Amino acid sequence: MTNQDELKRAVARAAIDYVPIDSIVGVGTGSTANFFIDELARIKHKIRGAVASSEASAKRLMGHGIEVLPLNDAGDLQVYVDGADEITSHLHMIKGGGGALTREKIVASASRKFVCVCDASKLVDVLGKFPLPVEVIPMARSSVARQLAALGGQPKLREGFTTDNGNIILDVHGLSIMNPVELESTLDHIAGVVTNGLFARRGADVLLLGTTEGVKTMTV
Repeated sequence: MTNQDELKRAVARAAIDYVPIDSIVGVGTGSTANFFIDELARIKHKIRGAVASSEASAKRLMGHGIEVLPLNDAGDLQVYVDGADEITSHLHMIKGGGGALTREKIVASASRKFVCVCDASKLVDVLGKFPLPVEVIPMARSSVARQLAALGGQPKLREGFTTDNGNIILDVHGLSIMNPVELESTLDHIAGVVTNGLFARRGADVLLLGTTEGVKTMTV
């Protein structure tokens, strides 16, 4: 295996081993999550359904004939499977490149186990090369941007994009995130921020990393 799609498909296949029989599965958003949805379809007779972190993932799940349940009806989930835009060996992540960060964080927080599926290019020593997405209430755009700039970032509006929640995203460039847990809390306390793309307070429990030598499993 060499190309990126093959690596993503391999980790998606490996993630199926973490799906308990007769469970409701939390499902993420993005290209690797899409491969996982396709793999999940093969065992759909063994699960009760799924909770989706975006309208796009819900549509793909339903297209495979997998029942999509609201999180409010599903209760605690045993497992959540999703990708990341960057991840460290501590299993802290930046997510939200696809704009679904708020719902992803909600579903992850309601799940007992978070299995992250990535290809090897996403593993980094320090988070921040990938711009950090911050979901913002539209009326707070300017004030939040000023506070993000004061923290050393260069916020840029994601043009022509609205989240599934009706909000905007500021992508923050130029950060070198040495303490992701602390920064996640700081950003969440800015009035007008819905959530930010740091998944550090609730990081992944397992990382399935697609490499040219096969799938590597990492835990904290």
